[in-house]
Amino acid sequence: MEVTLTHIDRSQALRYLGYGTHAPDDATARRLEACEARLLSLMRPQYIYRVFPLEYVQGQPSLTGCRLPLEGKDIAAHLSGCSHGALLAATLSASVDQCLRQAQATDMTDALLYDALASAAIEQVCDAAAEALHRAMPALYQTWRFSPGYGDFPLAVQPVLLDVLDAPKRIGLCATDSCLLTPAKSVTALIGLSETEPPKRLRGCATCSMRDRCAYRGSCAYGTPPEPIKEDAT
Repeated sequence: MEVTLTHIDRSQALRYLGYGTHAPDDATARRLEACEARLLSLMRPQYIYRVFPLEYVQGQPSLTGCRLPLEGKDIAAHLSGCSHGALLAATLSASVDQCLRQAQATDMTDALLYDALASAAIEQVCDAAAEALHRAMPALYQTWRFSPGYGDFPLAVQPVLLDVLDAPKRIGLCATDSCLLTPAKSVTALIGLSETEPPKRLRGCATCSMRDRCAYRGSCAYGTPPEPIKEDAT
């Protein structure tokens, strides 16, 4: 599914850049605006998701009819009480990676701005996917997005997740031999779906194995995930 972005959340991009609540100077703001306009003209945001029923054996979840392994205590806790799980993949397209590489070779300031804006943009694409999932299953609550690499959910599942979604063919999203996503400005995740509101648990940065040495701790979108979406069933 393609997503049309008419703007990029600059407040989020500024958080990635470390501005916090401070506004950039006028020159930086103009440069950020120019970088945003170029990215919007280049990117082709897309996402894909599939929903599977969940079953549990001695408390450990598995996706019915899906060969993606769900091993470890963190994914079990994340999905506790959920009846379904949704696998999600989203990307901004290879053209954004090319733009970042060109900027890194010519102007590191622009490269930093492009990187922050692209990081904010991929979160908007994931939010659009979550909204589409909610429209498809409005009676169910959503957990926040739990990505490979969080807690004890290993990056090694990345190729299997992409294969289950047929992501290489459908949205051009692949994994390298080291299980990193390409294009880089992409996200994969598992979302739990529940008939009751999920309990509050450790989220985002608190579950990440890089939390003690990450320069973006507390400023990235994963550090402050949205509350579960819920509306009255119609």
